[in-house]
Amino acid sequence: MLHSETFGNKIRELRESKGITQIQLAGDMKVSRSTIANWELGNRLPDLDMLARLAKALDTEPYVLIDELSQPTEQANCIVAEDSPVMLKGFVGMLREELPGAVVRGFPDAEGVLDFARANNVAIAFLDIELGAQDGLLLANRLMEINPKVNIIFLTGHAEYKGSALDMHCSGYIMKPLTPQKIRHEVEHLRYPVRGLNL
Repeated sequence: MLHSETFGNKIRELRESKGITQIQLAGDMKVSRSTIANWELGNRLPDLDMLARLAKALDTEPYVLIDELSQPTEQANCIVAEDSPVMLKGFVGMLREELPGAVVRGFPDAEGVLDFARANNVAIAFLDIELGAQDGLLLANRLMEINPKVNIIFLTGHAEYKGSALDMHCSGYIMKPLTPQKIRHEVEHLRYPVRGLNL
């Protein structure tokens, strides 16, 4: 499996160790700076021809970069935001059982979710739309600003928000109560594929 984030980190480490800027590397390779940035962020991967050119530009061997591409992926991060402590505990337990390839963490508020998302790559976020006094739709938008490829699955007892949720191209909309069947159905139809997720 390809581990694009590890690969991206390796490119950045090699580039910075040689004192080369993204603009300089892009110029050497005859590509745009955004191409280099996307590789380093793990948003895209170079083809074989570009991989060889990249290794030459960074004065390294292609196998050094290929080794990074073939590292096993880490477990996917899955978070759930729910302001009811009892429901949060139940949701986390159910998700851990249904998603054995994921690391599941629960948060009672938006601040905890955002702090975690800034420090970790979140693959799937199950969000209560009415998170106490906080707005789950707004939280979803902020998560997507941090990671445009996060799968947002709303978890709510309110059908009236479904139109707004679909407008933001969420991955799913679950009406409470949460059940194993509902989890499996939504995860089987994620907007963005998640590596290492065992279903």
